[in-house]
Amino acid sequence: MRFMVMVKATAASEAGVMPTKADLAAMGKFNEELVAAGVMQSGDGLKPSSKGARVRFSGKDRRVIDGPFAETKELVAGFWIWNCASLQEAIEWVKRCPNPMPTDSEIEIRPFYEAEDFGAEFTPELREQEERLRKEMDAQRR
Repeated sequence: MRFMVMVKATAASEAGVMPTKADLAAMGKFNEELVAAGVMQSGDGLKPSSKGARVRFSGKDRRVIDGPFAETKELVAGFWIWNCASLQEAIEWVKRCPNPMPTDSEIEIRPFYEAEDFGAEFTPELREQEERLRKEMDAQRR
């Protein structure tokens, strides 16, 4: 099962406070363990919301909202994509993670939808398209 593991933003991350050398080293060691175990597929930190934007959809209308965004607790400061046997395994990995923030913090774990979750609506043609796009994306990363 694939999981999106999201490091929630804090006031410090939204202020652009960068991790210390020790913080970077601890997270690097943890990431090495994830890679060695075949769990980590991707991961990155995100700049503060002041550097980003949102696009609000209403029918055919699109409205751009520039950051920063007020609700820090709803923001994501970084992420991993992990492949684990279960949610419990992902939880166990997160429990081993060094605190990603200089203050109290939170990490959210959410499973990805898999093809079989969509049932008959995900036709063989749509599955083929999805597989083709994944292969193209993989080739572009090389």
